[in-house]
Amino acid sequence: MKTSLLSLCFAALALGACGSPVNDRETVETEASYTIEQGSVETGIEVLKDNHFDILKGKRVGLITNPTGVDAQLKSTIDILNEAEGVTLAALFAPEHGVRGDYVAGATVKSNVDAKTGVKVYSLYGSSHKPSQEMLKGLDVLVYDIQDIGCRSFTFISTMGLAMQAAAQAGIEFVVLDRPNPLGGERVEGPGVDADCFSFVSQFDIPYVYGLTPGELASYFVGEGIVPSSLKLTVVPLSGWSRDMTYDATGLPWVLPSPHIPQPVTALFYPATGIMGELEYVNIGVGYTLPFQLATAPWIDGHKLCDAMREAKVPGMEWRPVFYKPFYSQFKGEAVSGVQPYFADPDKAVISLTQFYIMEQLARLYPVHKPFASASQTRLAMFDKVCGSKKIRQAFSKNYRVADIYDLWMGGCDAFREKTRKYRLYE
Repeated sequence: MKTSLLSLCFAALALGACGSPVNDRETVETEASYTIEQGSVETGIEVLKDNHFDILKGKRVGLITNPTGVDAQLKSTIDILNEAEGVTLAALFAPEHGVRGDYVAGATVKSNVDAKTGVKVYSLYGSSHKPSQEMLKGLDVLVYDIQDIGCRSFTFISTMGLAMQAAAQAGIEFVVLDRPNPLGGERVEGPGVDADCFSFVSQFDIPYVYGLTPGELASYFVGEGIVPSSLKLTVVPLSGWSRDMTYDATGLPWVLPSPHIPQPVTALFYPATGIMGELEYVNIGVGYTLPFQLATAPWIDGHKLCDAMREAKVPGMEWRPVFYKPFYSQFKGEAVSGVQPYFADPDKAVISLTQFYIMEQLARLYPVHKPFASASQTRLAMFDKVCGSKKIRQAFSKNYRVADIYDLWMGGCDAFREKTRKYRLYE
């Protein structure tokens, strides 16, 4: 494994640059009057700036980023590197939603020229998800700076891993400007990926919730041979972050990584309902004001389902009934009812099993609306791909009981946690 020693050096330099943690928070007002609380956590781009961009000086840089790639004052990493003395920003690479966030979810991103910098933009969310060798020609290094949400089906880590493979093939360096895992660094949930379920939403064999930062995951990819060990990888680490921190504890501004992840708390709910949402038999709040935070349909009695969820005593969870009309969704304009889950004690909850507990009670209360009964083959295939295994659906559909899939879902998590311990940068 060729993870650069600069990873460790940057950690030391970052501590030296920051001194002791900042206790008094200063408030910075932008022109839009967005209040930013300056905390003790610095992201990789901040640490890179603190060290005067030394590892990029004199190099032609390709940057993989999106609107989440910003410093603490919300300035884009694109513009920071474009203005950095001695650094040549030679190419941009656009994941889902584009480098400036001007593409809706699922829309094909086109290769073009960035209007602000004049730098060529290559699409990584169109006919190909991997940089071609032609795209990388003339570059010395690929830099990755994207805020992820800690869940395998969120496509940015797929983009990162494929780009690492391309960089290894081209013989150029790869640098990850690290960012926090919004779920913290300890939560590991869900199965790995079976051979017949690999896809862009399950590109690599890791648990559904994997408990690593992007930099740690990149080190794992190299160390475990998912990416060729010939790749020269440098992780510019976070300063001041610890594994027990969720995003709210960092003091960092949140930039939505996807239109349906508007707040840090949404990152907690995405793995809680997103798999169920693939079946399209309930609305999970997408198309309303609470994306990924609901489970509703015209045929559900919210009070009845809420009572059932409370009686089920799901660890760490509380529930309330909800009633609304989605702005858009499969139930646009219809009155729907159901439940809103709350994580009363997230440490006790297996967040990704939340949707299965809901489906269990729905199957019991409304047997004519069993989860897989009305779904198309396309929806069932996507459900399996997001899960990472057909075995989950096959086991659950027998009795619609979480108890039947619990070991399948959680059985490999402790082993993965131990396997990745040597790649942890923050202890």
